[in-house]
Amino acid sequence: MTIKLKVAFCFLLLCQLISAQKDSITSLKEVYVSDKNLKKYSSTQSVLKLTDSIINKNEALLTDLLNFNSTLYFKEYGRGMLSTVSFRGTTSSQTAVIWNGININSQMNGSTDFNTISGSDYNSVSIKAGGGSVIYGSGAIGGTVHLNNDLLFINSFENNLKLDYGSFNTIGINYKTSISNKKWSTQIGFSKNSSTNDYKYLDRYTWRGEQRWNQNGKYDIITLNANVGYKINDNHIVKLYSQTSNTDRNTSLITETDTKSKYINGFNRNLLEYDGNFGKLKTNFKTAYIFENYQYFSNINSKNYTYGKTENLITKLDLDYTLFKSTQINGIVDYSRTNGYGSGFGSHVREISSASLLVKQDLGSNWKNELGIRKEFTDNYKSPLLFNFGSSYKFSDLYNLKLNISRNFRIPTYNDLYWETGGNPDLKPESSYQAEIGNVFTFKNITWTQHFYYIKIKDMLQWVPGPGGLWSPQNQDKVNSYGTETLLNWKKSYGKNNFALTATYAYTISEDDKTKKQIFFVPFHKATGAVSYSRNKINAYYQVLYNGFVYTTADNNADDIVNDYTISNIGIDYDFKFLDSSKLGFQVLNVFNKNYESLENRPMPGRNFNMYITLKF
Repeated sequence: MTIKLKVAFCFLLLCQLISAQKDSITSLKEVYVSDKNLKKYSSTQSVLKLTDSIINKNEALLTDLLNFNSTLYFKEYGRGMLSTVSFRGTTSSQTAVIWNGININSQMNGSTDFNTISGSDYNSVSIKAGGGSVIYGSGAIGGTVHLNNDLLFINSFENNLKLDYGSFNTIGINYKTSISNKKWSTQIGFSKNSSTNDYKYLDRYTWRGEQRWNQNGKYDIITLNANVGYKINDNHIVKLYSQTSNTDRNTSLITETDTKSKYINGFNRNLLEYDGNFGKLKTNFKTAYIFENYQYFSNINSKNYTYGKTENLITKLDLDYTLFKSTQINGIVDYSRTNGYGSGFGSHVREISSASLLVKQDLGSNWKNELGIRKEFTDNYKSPLLFNFGSSYKFSDLYNLKLNISRNFRIPTYNDLYWETGGNPDLKPESSYQAEIGNVFTFKNITWTQHFYYIKIKDMLQWVPGPGGLWSPQNQDKVNSYGTETLLNWKKSYGKNNFALTATYAYTISEDDKTKKQIFFVPFHKATGAVSYSRNKINAYYQVLYNGFVYTTADNNADDIVNDYTISNIGIDYDFKFLDSSKLGFQVLNVFNKNYESLENRPMPGRNFNMYITLKF
């Protein structure tokens, strides 16, 4: 479905909803979550949920939201350019991104570019640390990032509009409308984020002494969302989620003499879901179609380009049976068929089937246990038997202990298997064992979470040079990753004065088993912090991010590093109380004008500004 068709579809729905009125009666929110297993099977692991109030305080793209509010480390090829993640010392393809319960990592390279996603397109964004391959499949080794569109079935009509304008001609538009009653629930959204992105490089000049600036960094990202739910009765619900996005992005130059290039990519995701309640037996059926494509122009002035496309059909049946009052069993079977074709890997079809068994046991209100196993079947590789076992015991209101062990994996991608030339069809999946201990302390207004983990990865894929200088992927690396993660939350009110404090810290060792060297682009330390204050119509906040230095080569040469950096943002907004809410806000980003980069020769902008208005009606 093209962007134009999506726009027509959205307006068609809007035309049918104009006569709706906002219900004046306050109702309890009956929320139907898009990813039930995230809540149901996460008692023994750490889950950080970012809601609208946090999302709206950050820049639009998902990289900025997660970078300032989680332990995830991001490597960016310049502002708005390609952005890849490292979670618990793993690679970008070892973090799975989950859209409404479906794994959406690229079938071509196995990862997700977080600078093509706007956090404002979702009701909530959650970060689940640790292994999750039993439920979510390939890539869920370091952790999972969940993008959720949850539906309400109450009498409501709500509109949200946010307009941004900032330095470097940065423009942001995000509009969401939701209308619902006790039978129907509809959400429609549109977002656009663009920038000429021509910021100056701090302390960088040409050989003539002229100021250098970011050239060929323009980007434009457009996304459309349409989600509809229909409650047939209290026991049967049908939901449809649909999302289309297109990113038109140049690639920033390293030197002024580089040839200008650009990269265009997009996706179309459609998910049909049915929930049925038959007493002790509950069913969930999903079928999804996901299309992704890219075009790379090595010369922006040429019509020649390389390309890749994949079409992925997924069906998933989840049967949930209440065996006893304290015990639930889930049996899950799914099937996916991927058709991929492109100038780099030809045309290939891959079919994968899997079966999973999950057990949840609640022994009273304080002791929870989770168990799961999964096996995949395909002709492309031999899948290991995956498992997950976790236990959580709440000793008191003050202390909760969590334990979890799991085996997870990542399958070879289209590029790994079929790239012309160099692809290796005999690759094995990456396999990992993981163990973690979590400690959750709660005292009055303070919640402190401390997790310790150890991950052992084998058969890690790496592209290495072969005969005649031909590069090819091989299962050769073994990696040990271990460390600790800290999450801290505090809230307090003094009369009309409200204060909040959040902080995260990650200490990560991720080393090659043979050389004992730290994996490149994995920092030993990362920390974030945010403090906010609100009173009546005023809200102010301050954010800080610290990234430790990273090695850029496997031999950990001290001369080949990206230096550590600390950057801060500050913001304030005022609610004029026009309509339901009308906020005017102003932000100063990189407030201390720090010169920094997360990838060598890819400088990020100095101090810059953003102003916004949000209307809720």
